[in-house]
Amino acid sequence: FSLFDLEQIIAQRAASEDKSSWTAKLVGSGIEKAAEKLGEEAVETVIASLSRDKDGLRDEAADLLFHLLRKNLGID
Repeated sequence: FSLFDLEQIIAQRAASEDKSSWTAKLVGSGIEKAAEKLGEEAVETVIASLSRDKDGLRDEAADLLFHLLRKNLGID
């Protein structure tokens, strides 16, 4: 599993018309919301790192990557 694979999954879900798709809803919220979410996840990643919370850091880093890829896909 690679970042390219993740980018493809995000793009597919973003293009979905599935009303229950969290990714599609986020994409529909616009570039400002995308930037806000990216910033939130960056801060949460730093906090988890400083807390030496390995599980939390893993989870927050995954969220950060998701929002970074979503924002940088140009799908907003």
